[in-house]
Amino acid sequence: MKKPVLTIAGSDSSGGAGIQADIKTMTLNGVYAMSVITALTAQNTLGVSGILDIDSDFVKKQIDAVFTDIFPEAVKIGMLSSKEIIAVIADSLKKYGAKNIVVDPVMVSTSGSKLLKDDAIDSMCNKLFPLAIVITPNIPEASILSGIEINTKEDMIKATQIIHDKYKCCVLCKGGHSTNDANDLLYDGENFYWFEGRRINNSNTHGTGCTLSSAIASNLAKGYPLNKSIEIAKEYISNAMNEMLDLGHGRGPLDHGYFIK
Repeated sequence: MKKPVLTIAGSDSSGGAGIQADIKTMTLNGVYAMSVITALTAQNTLGVSGILDIDSDFVKKQIDAVFTDIFPEAVKIGMLSSKEIIAVIADSLKKYGAKNIVVDPVMVSTSGSKLLKDDAIDSMCNKLFPLAIVITPNIPEASILSGIEINTKEDMIKATQIIHDKYKCCVLCKGGHSTNDANDLLYDGENFYWFEGRRINNSNTHGTGCTLSSAIASNLAKGYPLNKSIEIAKEYISNAMNEMLDLGHGRGPLDHGYFIK
């Protein structure tokens, strides 16, 4: 029987990121995908032209509907644009005892558009991070969260320590923004684990963060430990990028169904 997995995130009208990317990723990683939509965005490969928040009470109703009927084995959390929505999500996840929570702290889109309001950052950090089994910031996000500039592997090590010690959750710092490699670093509070990634010469990276975090959640739901879930997820995203799908006039999406011919 397929394991159910929930994504809590915003909708991407172009289909490359957000809820749409999450559902594709979860389905193609062999789990049953469910969704709670936190915001509607008008966006494409060129950027975000509008964001419409879903009322926080309705976000709560969506969560209640899922958890009282099909209890998820893992939860991926993506775009959250207001502190009211974050508070409702945190309270609901604690109420239901949600497990295997993966938080992708989305602050800006791949195209550089700001997606998270300033007053929501502290709320996300203090209410959601402590509930997570792992958070998955990229280098710019890890720099914001740790308060240090990240240019080297040593900087990544220091940043993950700072973030873990502050919020008491495992931290996967994604190295895709590094100029030299695409290696990711996991710190679990005791040990550091490097996940080597091959740098792929493909500028179409719209939705990579959504895809990786959803793949991690999918594999956690299937019973894999965190290390193995990350390893499988990185291989999936590398293959999806390597397919060289080319859509749109900006940073295009990945080929989530690369193995379907």
